[in-house]
Amino acid sequence: MYYCMLRSFRGNNFIQLARASVSQNPQLWDTSLKLCTACHTTHSPISPLTHILQRHRSQTASYRCMSSTVRRRRMPSAFPVIDGTFHPFHKHVYEANLRNSLICQQKYLDHKQKVFKGGGENAIARHTQRNRKVLVRERLRMLLDDENYLELSPFAGFGLPYGDIPSAGCLTGIGQINGLWCVFIANDATVKGGTAYPITVKKQLRAQDVAMQNRLPCVYLVDSGGAFLPLQSEIFPDKNQGGRTFYNEAVMSAMKIPQVAVVCGSCTAGGAYVPTMAEEAVIVHRIGTIFLGGPPLVKAATGEEVSPEDLGGATLHSEVSGCVDHFATVESEAYEYARNIISTLNYELPEETSTRPEEPLYSIDDLMGLAPRSYEYSMDIRLIVSRLTDGSRFQEFKARYGTTLVTGFARVEGHQIGIVANNGELTYEASLKGSHFVQLCDQRDIPLVFLQNTSPVPPHTLSQAKAESNTNRLKAQGSMMSAVACASVPKITVVIGGCHGSDSYAMCGRAFDPNFLFLWPNAKVSILAPGHSDALVQTEEEITQINEMLEDESSAFFSTGRLWDDGVILPQDTRKVLGKCLKIIKQQEYQLSREKMRTPLLRL
Repeated sequence: MYYCMLRSFRGNNFIQLARASVSQNPQLWDTSLKLCTACHTTHSPISPLTHILQRHRSQTASYRCMSSTVRRRRMPSAFPVIDGTFHPFHKHVYEANLRNSLICQQKYLDHKQKVFKGGGENAIARHTQRNRKVLVRERLRMLLDDENYLELSPFAGFGLPYGDIPSAGCLTGIGQINGLWCVFIANDATVKGGTAYPITVKKQLRAQDVAMQNRLPCVYLVDSGGAFLPLQSEIFPDKNQGGRTFYNEAVMSAMKIPQVAVVCGSCTAGGAYVPTMAEEAVIVHRIGTIFLGGPPLVKAATGEEVSPEDLGGATLHSEVSGCVDHFATVESEAYEYARNIISTLNYELPEETSTRPEEPLYSIDDLMGLAPRSYEYSMDIRLIVSRLTDGSRFQEFKARYGTTLVTGFARVEGHQIGIVANNGELTYEASLKGSHFVQLCDQRDIPLVFLQNTSPVPPHTLSQAKAESNTNRLKAQGSMMSAVACASVPKITVVIGGCHGSDSYAMCGRAFDPNFLFLWPNAKVSILAPGHSDALVQTEEEITQINEMLEDESSAFFSTGRLWDDGVILPQDTRKVLGKCLKIIKQQEYQLSREKMRTPLLRL
């Protein structure tokens, strides 16, 4: 009981608790005696506050000891099965959605094919034959346990003002190394020689954010020529640009988030700090180099000709400078070193269970026809929920109130979640209901999954009653935004349809910092939905112009090209992706050393 009370007190409240305990139970402590009557332990004379602290620490230690030895099991699910059957009147909407989804899926596959080509055939030949290096996806095969990794924002870098940068010139994601989920950031030197564009920096910073938010070890596969100088003003000076990478490395080290770097190519200019700030670094002989200025710069500055190997090669940095910790003769050996380093981390992973979670009762392929072509082509969100949850089970919360928002509890691949899903516009009642449910999940430490399909049209104010209704709705939405922003539980957002206006904030859009955010290929992301600009402008010419702009800029591929999300996923892959994200989020519970240090690890 005291332990539970102590966890709720901080600062002055802690002292007040101690004083209250002494005044109410003076017989518990006798500072002139050595016997504590509360725990029957002999102590030297101490203050009541010190004694409370000692009891708190001992009970915490015993609790940790018990939790590490006692095997726990989740309470059985008693959730009812949700009705996911189609009705005849759904047919025309389903077919229209399906046709649109097939078009979007083909666009997704075309983008995927471009990503796999990297910098093109000539660049691949130069990378593998002249430079004798391994392609980035082959590197990941050697590093990770399998290819069942979660790649983040694979289509980032397409459709940018300065041209297409396939996959933003680097691969980022989360994969397993010796059973442990780790973030990886791997430069693709076939794309512009691995140089960093603004979108490259943004993608790397997002991967570090994912590592910090979910407390995941991070592995850097460095093969970069440094910043792309013609765009230096968009790469170097600002807060969330190039230098933030190194700031994050220091903060992550202070948070006890392990970082490992493998130098498997050029590591030039600012990129040289990545391995030197990592906790352990591996370098590949005759391939890996680390220097602030390469041989051409040395010659221009001093007239001296020097080879990359002599200036900053593996032998120099492993034997002379000490910048790296492990010398690998070939790339395969380097990834074996990295795997061995990960095996030294202080984690205790749970035993794998043979029990498989229930599959949904309805076909997951139906989601292609349920992905809304537009807001007007949306069907009941429960049809989608029934194809994502274990056994199609869903315990709905406040089912009869605020019906344009569906909230409730379910499980996805065995993980309990709270679902918040749009079933229409976010009304006053729906927003209040959403606030209540989000706070309920936060109270119970249950992760939240948002299925977002927000209303495209701002309500017209035609009367005083409507104005009052809009005011109430605004206040209720503000309350829901506060609840979502302040909820400390993990949050995953999937935009299944529209992401428009203020409704998207209350539904945990990008600005509200979800752990992960994904889009379906049919999704639309804009402040106003295409085709609804007549509410804001008058002339036909303006309406046409704005609608065309919104149509182009609201596409899921326009959004993901600019890294406003963590990637486009196919509807039928959603359950698998959610399950993987929930496993990744849960891993932080298995780290044995989670208390923050005061300073990061500093290399010699």
